[in-house]
Amino acid sequence: MSDARLSVFKTYKLYVGGKFPRSESGRVYEVTDSKGKWLANAPLSSRKDARDAVVAARKAFGGWSGATAYNRGQVLYRVAEMLEGRRDQFVREVADAEGLSKSKAAAVVDATIDRWVWYAGWTDKIAQVVGGGNPVAGPFFNLSSPEPTGVVAVLAPQESSFLGLVSVLAPVIATGNTAVVVASENAPLPALSLAEVLATSDVPGGVVNVLSGRTAEIAAPLAAHQDVNAIDLAGADEVLAKELEIAAADNLKRVLRPQPVDYTETPGTDRLTAFLETKTVWHPTGSLGASGSSY
Repeated sequence: MSDARLSVFKTYKLYVGGKFPRSESGRVYEVTDSKGKWLANAPLSSRKDARDAVVAARKAFGGWSGATAYNRGQVLYRVAEMLEGRRDQFVREVADAEGLSKSKAAAVVDATIDRWVWYAGWTDKIAQVVGGGNPVAGPFFNLSSPEPTGVVAVLAPQESSFLGLVSVLAPVIATGNTAVVVASENAPLPALSLAEVLATSDVPGGVVNVLSGRTAEIAAPLAAHQDVNAIDLAGADEVLAKELEIAAADNLKRVLRPQPVDYTETPGTDRLTAFLETKTVWHPTGSLGASGSSY
């Protein structure tokens, strides 16, 4: 018996509604490393795949947004645990995707895992930062609290295939939104592998949906979709961003335009608050007199 054996090549698939379908179109495209060496065939998503992902995200929104902030933090922390267990795999994929040495790729992966933990810690704290009681001239309690916007389309950064991806995805779901992610066009493999981690963590199906393919082709139907509430244009160039912003205006989507970001720096709360709505509640306190309040 010969000792030689053929390697088992990995089949990368989309992640929609907690399942791993091939593209509805049946198309794939070649993914290469920084030196042009073939790595894998990735699914080439169609407009139908994008619409299916939105349906899945909307279906999952009620349960995810209705979960306690503390519970969402536990789920995000579980994702970090699973990423830690598959660290070596992601080091290889990031090194291939971004042309980094193994040591530099390891540093990127470690920073990415830490970024998940960072956002996991914010889930039950952001309400205290952006909400609270408001002073009003009258016998009322006036309380403001943040609520998730809804379904958010996320165009992942093109160059930072893993750290950048997590930096734009984690704050969206940490605050109770659900997401449709368009992976980096030239380096989608870390995003597709992240989907496998999400599926084996406690993240409910449909909370995160991952599509790969031509960014412009997938983003166009998402920007125009009437059931998408917001879109992060991190992975769009200037021309595409303008086109998508015009399309997004049709149903008054929230739009986060692309901007230069150093993803290695500690993030602030900007992306946490970008896709939150503020609900304000008024409640009468009764009459307020010199002797004190009464109801």
